[in-house]
Amino acid sequence: MFFQLLFLFTLIPLIELAVMIKVGGIIGIGPTIAMVLAAGVLGAALARHEGLRTLHGVQADVAAGRVPGDRIIDALLILVAGVLLIAPGFVTDLIGVLLLIPPVRVLARGYLKKRFAARFTIISGAGPNSGHPRGQDDLIDVEARSPQDSERS
Repeated sequence: MFFQLLFLFTLIPLIELAVMIKVGGIIGIGPTIAMVLAAGVLGAALARHEGLRTLHGVQADVAAGRVPGDRIIDALLILVAGVLLIAPGFVTDLIGVLLLIPPVRVLARGYLKKRFAARFTIISGAGPNSGHPRGQDDLIDVEARSPQDSERS
């Protein structure tokens, strides 16, 4: 966790600074600042559009009685994209814009689902001896253990 925080708060800003200095040296300070501002404004507009589209999808799923699991993950990815777009810099803007593109978001969602699934043990409450019929119950019995709990055992 320490190295992740070190990367997040130290290395990413240094990378952003280096990229902006390089770009500023090539095209000048004014155009560099204009590009960063334009990316933020355009990215915020795209984040708003994608966020509203996802919100409408969540509302439609809930109205139809479906669990909006994938759409909730999409909403979180759009939120992360918005935060990345607010941060000044080219690298974070690029990652933010990529997360706003639906096919890229599908890939990121798949990665996150696999990562989450590897951290949880799911025990189904449905079965012949559980007293709950398969397919018609609303019960999901989940037991979750964090990796730190496994290391302590």
